[in-house]
Formats: sequence, C-alpha cells, structure tokens
Amino acid sequence: MLLDDKNFPRRMQRDLLDDHDEELELELFDELYDLEGLHPGSLQTHEERLARQRYFHTLFRLQAELVKLQSWVVKTGHKVVILFEGRDAAGKGGVIKRITQRLNPRVCRVAALPAPNDRERTQWYFQRYVSHLPAAGEIVLFDRSWYNRAGVERVMGFCSDDQYEEFFRSVPEFERMLARSGIQVIKYWFSISDEEQHDRFLSRIYDPLKQWKLSPMDLESRRHWEAYTKAKEIMIERTHIAEAPWWVVHADDKKKARLNCIHHLLSQIPYEEVPQPGVELPERQRHTDYRRNPTPEELLVPEFY
Repeated sequence: MLLDDKNFPRRMQRDLLDDHDEELELELFDELYDLEGLHPGSLQTHEERLARQRYFHTLFRLQAELVKLQSWVVKTGHKVVILFEGRDAAGKGGVIKRITQRLNPRVCRVAALPAPNDRERTQWYFQRYVSHLPAAGEIVLFDRSWYNRAGVERVMGFCSDDQYEEFFRSVPEFERMLARSGIQVIKYWFSISDEEQHDRFLSRIYDPLKQWKLSPMDLESRRHWEAYTKAKEIMIERTHIAEAPWWVVHADDKKKARLNCIHHLLSQIPYEEVPQPGVELPERQRHTDYRRNPTPEELLVPEFY
C-alpha cells in the first residue's frame, strides 16, 4: 500500500482511535462509551460505536475473570508461565498489557529480556530465563522467550547450525521438566498477514509516539518475511508437545485477538472463584494535640494545570 493510497489516512485515523481506546480502557464507566462527537467528521458509524462498546464490555468482563484467576493462583500456589511469540507488530505487547492491567504486579509480572550480553552468550542457553520462572502463586508472561533462537537468531544468523539443532533437542526436555516441577506452560503465537504487518509498520513510522517501537532489527525483519515464516513453521512442528502445546492467535484484528487470547487463557487454567473476606475501613485515630505542618513552598510541584 502506498502512502498516497486514499485508504491510508483512514487507517491512521483508526490507529489513533485505537490509541485513544487504550486510555479509555483504564475507566469502567459506561458513559465513556458514548464517544459520538469526540472525533468530528471521523469514521465512527453507529455500528462501529456499538462494536467498540461490545469490545469494552467484553474486555472488562474478561479482566474481572483474570482477577478471580489471580486470587486462585495465590491461594493454591499454582505456577504459570505464558509465552508470547509472533512477528514484530503482531500485538503481543497489547494483549500482555490487557492481561496485566488490573492484576497485582507482585503476582503477575512480565519478563521481556534484552539481547544477551557477552557473559550470557557463554552460559547454558536457558540459564538467563530460569531466574524469571515463577514461584508458587505467581504468573510470569514472557514477551518473547527462549524461542528467540528458533526465530530471530536463526533467520539473522545469530546462532550456528549446531546451536540451532541443540535447541530443538533441549526445548522439549526443558519444558517437560518445567511441567514436572509443577509449572504450567502455555505458548501463544500471534499470527498476522504480510499486509497487516506492513500497515502497522507504516503507522509506527508516521506516529512519533510509536516510533520507539521500531528497532533496526524490526525493520530488517520485513525483508526476511518468508524466512521468518519457514522458521515459525519448523519451530511449531518441532516443539508442539502435550506438556506445552502451541496455540495460534489470528491477530489481524487487534481487539478480537486480545479478547480471544484472554478467553482462551482463562479456559486453560482450572481456577475457581475464591471467597474474599469482607473489608472494613478502620476509624482513623485522632489526637487533639496533632497539627499538620505546612509543606515548604520550595518542595511543591508548580501547578501549571
């Protein structure tokens, strides 16, 4: 699609509206669903507004279930690892954000490891991931994982053929070992089309708030689309095991992908609602001789707004 394509401005409008929606997701009030007039002359038909309203209602309901899941995980000491893999701009970060949005970061945390340093390159390949695995009552979401070796490292030549083959010999054993130790491993591949990735990259290029998401490696990945496809197919074929199966999420529609992934995740864990004790706010103690000292002016943040 060329930049002068008549559909491109509309696509940019939709992306900006999606960004706006992400902020609205922090609110739970129905009145915020009535967005008519916020985008004058825009793409919002009645059907589109209804679709957005349905999306928010469904997302909030699923997030409420995630809170129940969190309570069950803490009570039972369950341990969960969730891997999110996929092409650049496939929407992994978006679904991770929606999963963690209302959860306790001490229970549900994200591991997004940078490229290995010189010392880590000499370690056992899985060593730097092991320290991020969950203890009892924890959920860890890997935003990319040890499967980097089967994807970017293979395609970009960052590992040797011997290292690549050893990875496939080790992964099933490693994941079965995790399962035997009581860690539930769930693996998601976010699948997008060539055209959709192209459009999302363009949106990032021309949106200054998103440009930081594009690394030189991301841009180079566009050149190697077919090689990444082949690497993904080999990866799934050789590492799809009963103890840690792969699940593919169709992700051309970001919002549907988020809902489908969260719904499926909830179905993979046998959680039950945990009764919560009643909470009563205690009365504040008051003392007649208490005086609150005024804050020194030089410490105050200027009130520009």
